[in-house]
Amino acid sequence: MSIRFPIRTTAVRWSLIGLLLIGGFLGLVMFGRGGSTAQAAPLPGIHVRAIPAFARKYGLPCSACHTAWPELNNFGQVFRDNGYQLGNERDSPIWQNPSYFPVTFRMTPQWHRESTNNLAVDSIPGGGPGSTFVSGKVQQNGFDLSGMDLWTAGTLYRNISFSLLPSADSTGAFHFEAAWVRFDNLKGSNWLNLKVGKFELDNLISEKRFLFLSANGGIYQTYHYDVPGTINDFGYGDNQLGVELAGHSKNSYTRYSVSVLSSNDGNVGFTSGSGAPSNRGYDVNLAFSQAFNGGSLGLQRIGAFGYFGQRPTYYQSSTGSDGSTVALIGFGNKPFYRVGVGGDFFLKKLEFLPSIMYGHDNAYLGAGVPSTSPLPAGAKAPAFLGGFLESHYYVSPQLVFFGRFERIGVSQQAFVNGGFPNDYGNVTAYAVGYRWYPIMFSRAGLAWHSEYSIAKSNGFLPLSGNGGGLQVFSVANPVWSSSVMLGFDFDF
Repeated sequence: MSIRFPIRTTAVRWSLIGLLLIGGFLGLVMFGRGGSTAQAAPLPGIHVRAIPAFARKYGLPCSACHTAWPELNNFGQVFRDNGYQLGNERDSPIWQNPSYFPVTFRMTPQWHRESTNNLAVDSIPGGGPGSTFVSGKVQQNGFDLSGMDLWTAGTLYRNISFSLLPSADSTGAFHFEAAWVRFDNLKGSNWLNLKVGKFELDNLISEKRFLFLSANGGIYQTYHYDVPGTINDFGYGDNQLGVELAGHSKNSYTRYSVSVLSSNDGNVGFTSGSGAPSNRGYDVNLAFSQAFNGGSLGLQRIGAFGYFGQRPTYYQSSTGSDGSTVALIGFGNKPFYRVGVGGDFFLKKLEFLPSIMYGHDNAYLGAGVPSTSPLPAGAKAPAFLGGFLESHYYVSPQLVFFGRFERIGVSQQAFVNGGFPNDYGNVTAYAVGYRWYPIMFSRAGLAWHSEYSIAKSNGFLPLSGNGGGLQVFSVANPVWSSSVMLGFDFDF
């Protein structure tokens, strides 16, 4: 693979060369083989989950709560589980100096390069008369901005905590990534805490706190995967709307949560991710984790989760003023589920985060037909098995190397006679990089972030122009999409 340098500066050259050397180092730490990946949307919002205002409030260093910002250590997990409280006189905001304001801004000015080959592109530039789709390569590079998070969180009063996270894309268009209030330690017990609003699912391995930021590496592919063709819009990594009952031991070694959620993947206004109206059903998420002390090796944790949801297969409709059909509410709900296990294991300075997930959709969701109709011939319940192995090596509190290998395999296609090979829709992804923190103060944080990620997708290609979408172009020539990212990740 060749790397083009859009600007001839020594800093960029050496940063890229250093990044490749780091990839070789991490290859000795992590390894994997496999074949294919759904592409991440370019320049996702950062979704910050680390707030310097807490360090300012309690007079603690950032390393008190973080292994490598924004990832939490166990002390940070206990602090979070206790509703952002340490159990001292500084917890309640009525005791704070009126000038104190718990807010964090986070953004990443950056240079990045995005390259995708075997992409279906117009054979004639601009898609003129006679244009067809041919296999081609698309590459862009330059300076850019990430999305921005404006996060405030803390306590409204003793045992009443909150979080509000307006998040913008790189153009400044805002949405509410998170907004919730939580009643902590009900009946004086840390086993009873009730949260209401929009929040991240209580999974052991958090996508909102991880260290990857590039376009291809900036999501867990497994958390957002659906078998090609299914009408299910669910992503386990998406924040959801609902209510959560959670509890934990005093040291947060043992944790559980039960969530009841709207069946619309966290979208507001009773709509789904596609803009269609949602149904009147509810989803349930269950999560449990247990930690144990590994002596000199460090704290070890294992966990499991299960998400059980439903999605509509057709809509009740009406006629608009212009005579068009207007969908009103989803009907014909059919079920799906995601179950998985994960771990967080330390070998002193080396951390491993393994995870595996199995996903299953009802055959009607896979076929995309109303439940009032018979299933088409050959329709089956689509299913997949995905997972990843992530590793972090902490050289010091200010320098961490990281890498990840991820693989998703389709175990059941939506149509057994659809003409698709067994590996249609399979995904493989790799990401390596490092973060160096020249500044880690209670007032602000700065990290020099370098990352390389590459993803492989079998059999489904994003189209250029003509409205976008997916098209089976050539299973024999999978799409390889790579990202190189160099940037300054800062929060204040």
